[in-house]
Amino acid sequence: MEMGATTEMVAESALDKYYWASRYISELIQGPPSPKPSASAAEIRARALARLDRLRQFLAFVGNPQQQYRSVHVGGTSGKGSTSALIASLLHAGGYHTGLHVSPYLQVETEKLQLDGRLMPAERFAEHVAALDGEIKRWIAQGGPPLTYGEFWVALTFFSFAREALDWVVIEVGAGGRFDLTNVLLSDVAVITSIGLDHMRSLGSTIPEIAWHKAGIIKPGRPAVTTVTKPDALEVIAREAAETGSKLIHVLEGREFDVLSTGAEGTRVLDRESGMTFATVLPGHFQGANVAAAAAAVRAVQNLLPRRIDAALIARGIAETRFAGRMEIVQRDPLVVLDGAHNPEKMESFLQGAADLGQPRRRILVLGSLDGHDYLAVAGIIAPIADEVIVTAPSAQERTSGSTEAIASVVRASGKPVEVIPEPLDAIDAALRRAQADDHILVTGSLYLVGAVRERWYQSEAIVLQGTCWPTA
Repeated sequence: MEMGATTEMVAESALDKYYWASRYISELIQGPPSPKPSASAAEIRARALARLDRLRQFLAFVGNPQQQYRSVHVGGTSGKGSTSALIASLLHAGGYHTGLHVSPYLQVETEKLQLDGRLMPAERFAEHVAALDGEIKRWIAQGGPPLTYGEFWVALTFFSFAREALDWVVIEVGAGGRFDLTNVLLSDVAVITSIGLDHMRSLGSTIPEIAWHKAGIIKPGRPAVTTVTKPDALEVIAREAAETGSKLIHVLEGREFDVLSTGAEGTRVLDRESGMTFATVLPGHFQGANVAAAAAAVRAVQNLLPRRIDAALIARGIAETRFAGRMEIVQRDPLVVLDGAHNPEKMESFLQGAADLGQPRRRILVLGSLDGHDYLAVAGIIAPIADEVIVTAPSAQERTSGSTEAIASVVRASGKPVEVIPEPLDAIDAALRRAQADDHILVTGSLYLVGAVRERWYQSEAIVLQGTCWPTA
């Protein structure tokens, strides 16, 4: 009894600390800034550069923590999260103390701060937040400006990873690249996974414009890896690499790798350099490019590794990688797949991935999005493969849901039956009640929808306490 009581108190203490840190960070949110309609592109760019400069000044004030470890910077329209997780797993398999930052989180903040494949413990998370708060107070006392929500998160990432004395960190870009706050990082290798139309309000409306933003993470004299296939995007990336004196490693299917198979059990990829087959539990043909990019990134920095990561270790790291919310199978009979595809390029990949899972009796689609994404185009891509659609309304702090009625109208136009159930957990419960064992339930349109629905299988408090996105009961 005493042992149980002690364990319960420790658990409560850990949660209390986590919730304190979570509230502290959330209170920094002041709502998205609204650029003035009259602001020119030059003015918007000047504000972005000023924001980066402010963060650099603060990081210098706390000792430039981002310079205290080796690093990999990963950007792209699609695939950057999975690729980041794969690279971190490869480095950890090689015996290196490795940190991983991904964005956004699905359910709990500690998903953004991972250490050797585990979520940062709640107590350590709270300690780092408290320590950074103390540094910010010193900074403000000396005349520095308060940190915004975004600035705090990036500073916390670099600051906490330095305090954890890591060997390597893998940092996923938030959005874009050139002006993203993570781009204060002077990485040892940059990885650009893909280029597609997304975040067009801030990045531009053409592929070359968006590619210019993504290419901005390439650092002078440091290698860069890309799996981009669009010629007009690749041209921009190659030009950036040439201008910065960086070696560009272009990884192509059919040349560096082949996808041997993909389905509900995962994906098998032939690595042509070693002749080995790399197997990942991550389903989807597109994971072949992510696996190959991760292997290429680690090979590009072998000269910086005291202990070489050979093909066998690469295979082990790939096999051990899991990543929540991207073609994630959370249940079978009926099969339930969660994927955060929120732009046309991601949805096209998800469409192919859903087909690779085989032909079910029926497909029930649970679909929802946040405003600001091209959710009507996304709905138009995925609705035709569904037999029935439930439209729902995911939410996020200071962000509104995409119009459920507008999404439903697109679905109706495709000739599919549709129902609107605003609450995501009610929507997934309705889908499960209607499904039979040989049906597929596809949940997609937003990572925030995936995070909400995921609570049905994995509760947030258990995730925090067990330090994994896949807690056991």
